[in-house]
Amino acid sequence: MVKVFVPKERRAGETRVAATPETVKHLVAKGLEVTVEAGAGRAASFSDVDYGTAGALIVTDVAAANGAADLVLRVQAPEPAEVEGLRSGATLIGLLSPFDNLDTVRQLAARGITSLAMELVPRISRAQSMDALSSQANIAGYKAVLLAAYRLPKYFPLLMTAAGTITPAKVVIMGAGVAGLQAIATARRLGALVEVSDIRPAVKEQVESLGAKFIDLPMEESGEGEGGYAKQMTEDFLRRQREIVKRHLSAADVAITTALVPGKKAPTLITAEMVHAMKPGAVIVDLAVIQGGNCELSKKDEEVVENGVLILGPSNLPASTAAHDASTLYARNLEALLKPMIVDGQLNLNLEDEVIAGSLLTHGGKVAHAATAAQLEGQSS
Repeated sequence: MVKVFVPKERRAGETRVAATPETVKHLVAKGLEVTVEAGAGRAASFSDVDYGTAGALIVTDVAAANGAADLVLRVQAPEPAEVEGLRSGATLIGLLSPFDNLDTVRQLAARGITSLAMELVPRISRAQSMDALSSQANIAGYKAVLLAAYRLPKYFPLLMTAAGTITPAKVVIMGAGVAGLQAIATARRLGALVEVSDIRPAVKEQVESLGAKFIDLPMEESGEGEGGYAKQMTEDFLRRQREIVKRHLSAADVAITTALVPGKKAPTLITAEMVHAMKPGAVIVDLAVIQGGNCELSKKDEEVVENGVLILGPSNLPASTAAHDASTLYARNLEALLKPMIVDGQLNLNLEDEVIAGSLLTHGGKVAHAATAAQLEGQSS
């Protein structure tokens, strides 16, 4: 019988959990033995009693459970001591952030651990239910708007009162991926006027369907990258983009930035000069801060005030403001990825399956993901 272990996350600020009572019940029904660390789901409002009722064994001896597990389910990458405690040949699945955790990747390979990174799941139709990046970005985009609305010293909607009319807030959203589109929809529901900048002309129709205005950029080449992501653009293009967007930002009350390029530093879309051109009291929420930030002045998990503009850099909004729902969605993503791997109660990794192969980070003592292997090689040279 496959032994599954779900530990409590130990990274600072991480409140999510990799399995919920709902998904535990499904895994047990497939013939797996599921062990959950006591208190693993407490920060996400899932009790040990609920896990026990779903069929899980609740344990306090983390080292023993970690060492005995065939399969470990996590949200974030484990600490070095936790990797050392895994038995050789075990399988680990989580949001492992390979480019940011190269030492951990090297350690996983050296220990003979098979690992699958949820952020490497291919963006194909069959894998939509497994796409944890999208499920978590959706929450981040929604929460970013609420955070901005809470900190902005004015209303979002148009209000006509006996004391006169309050004009609606003007919001500029940079990047129309999953987080950006949810931010657009949320800002529009709150009554704001929304303008959107993106280097992919193909998203213009989606932006306009949500009631926002698309900021046209001079495009000599498509910004469309692999898997629907934006690709890295030249510095000359980014400079011209900033010149156009600066005019819109100067009238904006809120700017929300979401632009990421896989495996690369986030592009600088808002410079210090552009911040100084914004109105005092304006709010910037930089959702790309985890990869260096889209705003030149943003700092990870800090508040910065520059020339009267408030710049927020939350690195993990799903965990900090929506742990219950973020865990629910993430656990379902993880269960969907696991589903084809469980055959007659046994763990069977079919490396011919494009989803499994695409998600594979380490296997057989080697780094299986080519881009990560290249990063490690460059680090050691």
